[in-house]
Amino acid sequence: MRGGCLCGAVNYQVSGQVRSVVACHCTQCRKASGHYVAATQVRLECLEIQGNDHLKWYHSSATAKRAFCKICGSQLFWAELESADISIMAGSLDNPTGLQLDRQICTDTKGDYYALPHVKIVDQSSL
Repeated sequence: MRGGCLCGAVNYQVSGQVRSVVACHCTQCRKASGHYVAATQVRLECLEIQGNDHLKWYHSSATAKRAFCKICGSQLFWAELESADISIMAGSLDNPTGLQLDRQICTDTKGDYYALPHVKIVDQSSL
């Protein structure tokens, strides 16, 4: 599975098993992306990134960080600090992915301008 940013400066390849896509409606994800975030997840050692010098990491909280392309601004990754897993923004993946959105979190803080997708609501700790 491959993906990358809008301008092509950052590309990545994923090996190993990826999680199904989860939608996050938290305020931080909405502010960072302009809508809710849809992301898959993989073990960090299963992600190979090309163009790392164009990747900017932003510590968005005391426990997590987000990565985006310094050139085009595409949001690509999210990771808890000290975690062995990394989330990959589903929209940055090249098609076909074979993945499906099947769960969502933080629905209590969703934007008031859209309806929730018709998928299971779960607690973030269950991911």
